Amino acid sequence: MNTVTLSKIETTRELDKLLEGYQFCARAEGKSENTINLTTIAVGQLIEFLKTEKLSTNVTDIGALEMRQFIRHLQQRQAFSHHPFAGKQNRRLNGGAVNDYMRSISAFWTWLLMEEILDTKLFIRVKIPKAPHTVIVPYPTEQIDALFAVIDSRTPVGCRDLAMVFTFLDAGPRVSELCQFEMEDLDLNQRLVKAKGKGDKERILPLGARTQRAMWKYIEHSRPEPASPRADYLFLTRDGRQLTRRHIGNILKRYGDKVGLLGVKYSPHRFRHTFAINFLRNGGDVFSLQRILGHSSLDTVRIYVNLANVDIQDAHRRCSPVDNLPLKSFRHKPPTRNRTSRHDVISAINLRLKRRN
Repeated sequence: MNTVTLSKIETTRELDKLLEGYQFCARAEGKSENTINLTTIAVGQLIEFLKTEKLSTNVTDIGALEMRQFIRHLQQRQAFSHHPFAGKQNRRLNGGAVNDYMRSISAFWTWLLMEEILDTKLFIRVKIPKAPHTVIVPYPTEQIDALFAVIDSRTPVGCRDLAMVFTFLDAGPRVSELCQFEMEDLDLNQRLVKAKGKGDKERILPLGARTQRAMWKYIEHSRPEPASPRADYLFLTRDGRQLTRRHIGNILKRYGDKVGLLGVKYSPHRFRHTFAINFLRNGGDVFSLQRILGHSSLDTVRIYVNLANVDIQDAHRRCSPVDNLPLKSFRHKPPTRNRTSRHDVISAINLRLKRRN
């Protein structure tokens, strides 16, 4: 983008031109492409709505009323109505999607304020609908066993897929991060892999011994030569190309169809949930989990803590601080038996009842 284009953006108030300016600034600030794409889609939906309703797309003309009308439009819109491949569904856009759209537009409006294109905080008046609370359910052991039963690790593809699923369950990477793993990111001897997260923030993910063995077998015996030597990605297709999110989704769907469990769909994000909850259940601490997952705050991690608390009684039985004290001077003394007769007990109860009356 040249200086002339930038100067035009600085003087315009039209949403489509300002969106170009946002994209330029966001990339310069190092925001992730996923964030930029979601904001672009959300603002694009707003532009389309305003044009359809014959309303102005000048940001100075967009107030609380127009934004509330757009929120209502999203809430009534059919799911996948703008998807290039999926047809319209017999259900409306869910609350989580509406929340995502509006948070992206709110971030865009914050950028307009920072650039001094606007001077009023619209989203003080407009409240974004809250996303519905969804229950996070990890995969139980029997469903994971069923998946491993249909992965034939004797084949090159099965060997790759086993290493991939182990990595999801053992380190909890996002699917976009796993797609970006390169050979130089992997330290197999130290059982570590470097992930490039949101905003290009890097972090180190530890791997277990089983995952290390599965990864070694895949690299040594099954991994094809990369189609392009400039991009030495860890997980490759049969012809040496980078695995994409769509590839991985299709792979897991095929295995899910083979397993044939009613209502069970294998997904990378649910593997991430499963990793987080099992990490805590196996004694991992919340701060280590936060660093492994790549969350900037503990807010999201607290969800997993609450879910893992269903095991708190069992954990306390094993880890009770008092029960595990190596006390030498203390000897357990059995309680003195209460020799009060049954007749005395009944008499005492009747006496208390009379006093109440």
